[in-house]
Amino acid sequence: MLTNTKKRILIANRGEIAIRVAKAINELGHVAIGVYTINEPSAYHLQFCQEWIKLEGNSNKESFLNANQILDICKKHNIDALHPGYGFLSENAGFAELLRANGVLWIGPNPKAIDAMGDKAKSKKLAAQCHVPVVPGSIGSVPTVIEAKKIANEIGYPVLLKAVAGGGGKGMRVCENNEEIEKNFSAVQRESLSSFGNDELLVEKYVKNPHHIEVQILGDKKGNCFHLFERECSVQRRHQKIIEEAPSPFIGEDVKLREELCQAAVRLAKAVQYDSAGTVEFIMGEDRKFYFLEMNTRIQVEHPITEEITGVDLVSNMIKAAFEEPLDIQSQNDIKIQGHSMETRICAEDPIDMLPAPGKISAFHQILPTQSRFDHCIYAGLEIKPDFDPMIGKLIVRGINRRVSIRKMKMALEELEIQGIKSNIPLLKWILREKNFVDGHYDTHYLNHQKSNIESDLKMNLSLKKENLSQVESEILGIIVSKYIN
Repeated sequence: MLTNTKKRILIANRGEIAIRVAKAINELGHVAIGVYTINEPSAYHLQFCQEWIKLEGNSNKESFLNANQILDICKKHNIDALHPGYGFLSENAGFAELLRANGVLWIGPNPKAIDAMGDKAKSKKLAAQCHVPVVPGSIGSVPTVIEAKKIANEIGYPVLLKAVAGGGGKGMRVCENNEEIEKNFSAVQRESLSSFGNDELLVEKYVKNPHHIEVQILGDKKGNCFHLFERECSVQRRHQKIIEEAPSPFIGEDVKLREELCQAAVRLAKAVQYDSAGTVEFIMGEDRKFYFLEMNTRIQVEHPITEEITGVDLVSNMIKAAFEEPLDIQSQNDIKIQGHSMETRICAEDPIDMLPAPGKISAFHQILPTQSRFDHCIYAGLEIKPDFDPMIGKLIVRGINRRVSIRKMKMALEELEIQGIKSNIPLLKWILREKNFVDGHYDTHYLNHQKSNIESDLKMNLSLKKENLSQVESEILGIIVSKYIN
């Protein structure tokens, strides 16, 4: 399916990922077609597209999640291919199959791979068959409290009750004993059904003080499948990442462990004939043993740091793979780690309680250090609404080593100013100065362990900032009044 002609590619997404995809489409010489809703008529990503199409509806369910409407748009506007970005319909195997059945190319993995890896029970069984280590626990879903307690007593407490179809930290509870399983089982079922339309649960051994480490995969339709090394994603709140870095400081110089981890990810990807960009996620205990967690069959939010250390454009290669064109890389030996990269997610949220804080951006200013980029959708006048994820941008830096990356990220955060809303920038600055993080000594519980320090330090710093601003304002007012009187 090699093509030298321009293809019309619809981006069924918004925000910074729509911009990222549009740039890749433009670079490859195709036509980027953006969508917008009545709630975002001046969406920033449209500036990077050649054509704009309105999605009808007042909610995500009526617009970005409306598969039939998007298909109708594809037919009406002669769309050749669709890139889903992340979120929304990006991991919906039924939608991918619907497009394919109607002659629209899906820029992503084949629907069978999405289906196989989208169900945690199915993917766990497959991982075990591929000799990829899995967390001890139930292989399939657990239908009753009695069975959940039986498994928990066999593998030992603590255990994790986890939604089969879950993600983003939803549908998960840690249980220390039988009584807590009885207390939480129905609650997790309800949350799972509400969030994912599926109330099936898994019971797994809870790994204490784990690291969240993931491996980037890139495949094509010719049977090639490569890894692009790992990312450390352990700085999280509510099981959602806010800082990622590559390579992992926990793995460090352990070449053997890195190779074992990455080859495990490749084995699993090959088992489902994976033919696009994707990510295999693992948890790694203090003993450096790793276990399969899940696979994300889409481009990840944190993909830029892998691009920075390998030089491989993941989004462009997703598009090339979909059109059956040769990838930019021909063998695993083409891919090397060069330096260290770090990403901080800029979110519209309170920096202390870390909860979303919708509002309207009144001003935006940035100065970036060398070897850095800011993938964002920010502009003065942008209204941050509760309908969407609070992330509004990603700061990405690269240095010759981790120490230099931290230095560059600190500068980038100092020179990033977003007015009119609360943001997590003060929290990110705090983390970049904190000794344990700087030394690379952290796990997924890092923010919970630092909670009291974060609250006291940020409250004091923000209070001092307000006092200083008030003092400056008073001095300016005094000057104005003095000049007026005189």
